[in-house]
Amino acid sequence: MTAFDDWRARSPYYDESHDALAASIRKFVEREIAPHIDQWEKDGELPRDLHKKAAEAGILGLRYPSEYGGHDDDGFDIFHSLIVTEELAAVGAGGLGASLMTHGIGLPPILALGSEELKQRIAPPVLAGDKIIALGITEAGGGSDVANIRTTARREGDHYIVNGDKMFITSAMRADYLTCAVRTGGAGAGGISLLLIDMSSEGVERQRLDKMGWRCSDTAAIYFSDVRVPAENLIGPENGGFIGIVRNFNGERLGMAMGCCAYARVAMAEAAAWAQNRQTFGKPLVQHQSIRIKLADMERQIEATQAWVDLCAWQVREGKDRPADFAMLKVQATRMLEHVAREAAQILGGASYLTGSKVERIYREVRVNAIGGGSEEIMLDLAGRQLFGGGR
Repeated sequence: MTAFDDWRARSPYYDESHDALAASIRKFVEREIAPHIDQWEKDGELPRDLHKKAAEAGILGLRYPSEYGGHDDDGFDIFHSLIVTEELAAVGAGGLGASLMTHGIGLPPILALGSEELKQRIAPPVLAGDKIIALGITEAGGGSDVANIRTTARREGDHYIVNGDKMFITSAMRADYLTCAVRTGGAGAGGISLLLIDMSSEGVERQRLDKMGWRCSDTAAIYFSDVRVPAENLIGPENGGFIGIVRNFNGERLGMAMGCCAYARVAMAEAAAWAQNRQTFGKPLVQHQSIRIKLADMERQIEATQAWVDLCAWQVREGKDRPADFAMLKVQATRMLEHVAREAAQILGGASYLTGSKVERIYREVRVNAIGGGSEEIMLDLAGRQLFGGGR
């Protein structure tokens, strides 16, 4: 039994269906992922057939419309999605969930705003694991300043001509499709559109990026040079793409917060096991008061953050959510993970500085959580403006 199993057993938000899903995904992870994750970390990417296997296991299509190959008619709720994040975290490699589940940020704008033809053409092969879709928002000069992206799409007859670049794009090396933010109008948020770009198109170039963490997730810069994109690949109205980007944010931030809780529990478990077995000064490490205090404080922060994650998930399910909560939750979760990873490394001591432990890997991945999906500073300013006014 894991710490999250115990949490679910004492929570009002989870029932037997969540337990059954956890058991199913756990078997999948043990069979298809755990034996290979270290090699995939060295390779710098996941094998494409893992997407197919995850689709066949019912993971990729969870809570997506059944008419496009998903599984939204089986009584699944948002807490089942949290279960997926938790179980995929067991191997202690954040790049796994980021890349395997990249359709979780690339596909929703199409399903929310795209034409029926586009949904039918793109969603089924993605949810079947036959195609990989990524999201292209961030630019080298933009970062969190989404409203001022510079990649342009100029309409010429029945095509858009795309020029510009994207940076830090997850799954970019393997992606077949890119849900891409482009500027079709004037300055600011009102001039942004979303386009579905076929990554095999002439004029698309990709450059792999080496990273501190999330190493099994292929991350790249993408360059567009006069790329012709059919006009029917426009997602939603022209100059109306910003709403599609914003709608994605709450779900992405909730997912990242849950991931922080999950990886913190993985680090906590490894640190606790080490403390129980490591002998120092003639007794197990855990018998030293300072170590017990560290472990208890780590547990306190994890459980407090998980409670907020579950509350925000419930608010989404009940239609009572507000963006400020997700922004503040993400900050809470990333700071909690940073603290827990640091304390876990302290407990392992020199062993945490050697590759091979989950704590070492998780510690390297702290920063990507604190920056990706909106930096701490941007998140707190966003929450402050929404709750108290002021600013633009």
